[in-house]
Amino acid sequence: MLLFFLPVLATVLTGLATLAVSGNLLLPFESVVVLEGKMASKRDFFEDEEVQRILLKHRVKVHITSSGSREVALRDLGAFDFVFPSGQPAGDLITGVRAAAGQYAKVHRPFVSPIVLATYREYAETLYDAGIATPLPAEGADRPLYYSLDMQKFLDGIDQGKRWNDLGIQRHGISNANRIVAQSPDVCGSNSAGTYLALVSFTWRGDGPEVPSSDQEASGRAQSVKHLMEQGLPAADVFRTYISPEGKGIAPVVVAYEHQYLSYQVRYRAESERLDRERVLLYPSSQFVTQPQFISLNARGERLGELMATDPQLRRRAMEMGFRILDPAGQVAGDQLSQFLTERSIPVPALRSDNTRSPMPRIRYLEQMISIVGDCPPAQLPDGAP
Repeated sequence: MLLFFLPVLATVLTGLATLAVSGNLLLPFESVVVLEGKMASKRDFFEDEEVQRILLKHRVKVHITSSGSREVALRDLGAFDFVFPSGQPAGDLITGVRAAAGQYAKVHRPFVSPIVLATYREYAETLYDAGIATPLPAEGADRPLYYSLDMQKFLDGIDQGKRWNDLGIQRHGISNANRIVAQSPDVCGSNSAGTYLALVSFTWRGDGPEVPSSDQEASGRAQSVKHLMEQGLPAADVFRTYISPEGKGIAPVVVAYEHQYLSYQVRYRAESERLDRERVLLYPSSQFVTQPQFISLNARGERLGELMATDPQLRRRAMEMGFRILDPAGQVAGDQLSQFLTERSIPVPALRSDNTRSPMPRIRYLEQMISIVGDCPPAQLPDGAP
């Protein structure tokens, strides 16, 4: 009997010791709350194994329904405890509508991530040769990973129908007879594509107002920039395509979030002990810092919102995933991300101080522009929409 039971007892004791060390000893005896959430690109945060482990310590599990940020804002949310749209326009629409209806909505802004254009070294160097891009200073970078992109000159090249070969990309060892363009996700469903549309509209406005302030202005602005937009891939596939071996031939310049690239470089460094210096970032001279809004729709969701805003482990994990963490006042909290990247020998992007901070249009005018540029049905904005 001892020969049979001693190994079993040893296994049980080992398991208990492991649970005790991880802080999960009492989890089998405690109730775990399953929260229903709806979001787009920020689902990567909740699908992270370390985030799931931290939440489980708080007896919380999250079930995600994937949806574009625009769809999150325009569909019924009765079955969900929280939503996490990737940008401010969709978040403002949700909170505005719920406030008008007297419904629960509480906002947390845990982190931000700038919109960037991700590309490959040959393309960035070709843009540099043409005076369209400029290397950004970065600590420890022998070959720059980060460039400032003159958006006006970049859009001028698209407007003129220039091709990569016209800019002399052959000098960098490849040939590409395709038009210069930035590939974005489908603007009808993606916050990053809608934000990029707003950036293009802001840059291409000429002497007009910074953002449309009427239906007529929104319609005219959308028609004027439609030919400057290239879209089609689902939002989840754009960055995955970029980091795939085939990415350079499919979409050499893509719209992305900064945190996606930084997180990729952290993983690449950990796995290969070197940087991927063939993939680089272009920071548009007109900056849009997208501000994801965690919106709790009831008290259950608010529990998670509080954890997102205050739990040190969750905040650190978000920073490790490339996000710029915000303090309670909504400002970037210190230089944690810079320190984290430096510790892992990853150059820290030093954004130029003279970049223009671009405003977002009101949601009703942005929606009108999206429907024209994306050839999608106009959104039926609920009563109370801003």
